[in-house]
Amino acid sequence: MNQARTINAAERRARLGVRHALAARVDSVAAAAEAVVALHATDPATVYLSAGARVTAPALERLERELYDGSLVRLHGMRRTVFVVPAELAPVVHVSSTAAIAARERKQLLKHLAEGGLTWSEAELADVEASVVKLVEEHGEISVNRLGVLEPRLREQLVFFPGKPYEARQAIASRLITLLGMEHRIVRRSRTSGTWISGQHNWAPAPAVPELDPRAAQAELVRRWLAAFGPGTEADVKWWTGWTAGDTRKALAAAGAVAVELAEGTGYVLPEDVEPVAEPEPWAALLPALDPAPMGWRQRGFYLPEEHRAPLFDRSGNIGPTVWWNGRIVGGWASRPDGEIGWRLLEDVGGEAEAAIGREAAALGEWLGGAKVTPRFRTPLEKELAR
Repeated sequence: MNQARTINAAERRARLGVRHALAARVDSVAAAAEAVVALHATDPATVYLSAGARVTAPALERLERELYDGSLVRLHGMRRTVFVVPAELAPVVHVSSTAAIAARERKQLLKHLAEGGLTWSEAELADVEASVVKLVEEHGEISVNRLGVLEPRLREQLVFFPGKPYEARQAIASRLITLLGMEHRIVRRSRTSGTWISGQHNWAPAPAVPELDPRAAQAELVRRWLAAFGPGTEADVKWWTGWTAGDTRKALAAAGAVAVELAEGTGYVLPEDVEPVAEPEPWAALLPALDPAPMGWRQRGFYLPEEHRAPLFDRSGNIGPTVWWNGRIVGGWASRPDGEIGWRLLEDVGGEAEAAIGREAAALGEWLGGAKVTPRFRTPLEKELAR
């Protein structure tokens, strides 16, 4: 790979706004997901807030309808994270990433079974799994609670870390059904109950996965990552995918990645992305916790000043709600008990930017209609502003 040219931080921030549809919105949730490869869904509210920040006229009812109309799939993917992805990308994610995670999860479950008080053999485990899959197929869509009624063995208790101070008991249902989802034997479908921030979903039969070569699937996933997040480094790709360094390098090569010079060293873009991009009009955005934009890179210096990290991240490295101006994180926000959006800047951005951010905050508060959204992984600034 020959060095093409130097790409500076300002140009990378411009690409972020253009590629992530933050400077000019898209017309559907599927298009919003495609713009960032996948929408993070570990926190169910993130999907709606991330899509709402990118979609034209993002009424909650519309987002709800599109999330469950078959154009999107919710699944465990890269780094065992739950994502919402365009339906055509789901097989690529499964073959490139989830299948290997599922194999590790199955080994871990068998270990827990041996240590945790359940005396199921592998044959007995397979029998319970077959029963669950059959019930899902018979009902079309079914909740975990209903499965536990129809297949009582799912309610049996598994002891995790027996004898340790952090010993815990849990019905085997959640582990086993999650594993079946990772293996693409069943898939998450519509919400079971509650509001749009509920994390409970029905399960449905999994559609057939087309035959894909794992190396080809990894190359395709990297191609999509470069289209959305490039230029980025090998370390960025390795962190985002959760792959080994060897798999990452092979996928970059297979995707035809072109090397460019970044402030942190060698980065990569697609061959068609070597030329500069036009800088978008000034834009502001309020993005939720775990939004795909700040979660796209391991090395975030080009858009996130080091001094802003402490108030915006929790101790495990999860990012909270962020305020953006022209491709930089400049503050944070929170949803207050009365439905108001509280926000704070961490640097001076000027009157024009403050006014634009204020308008975005007011629009978000109106869109939420008084609903309070609390991130699953809370950060220092979010907790302070939420009070």
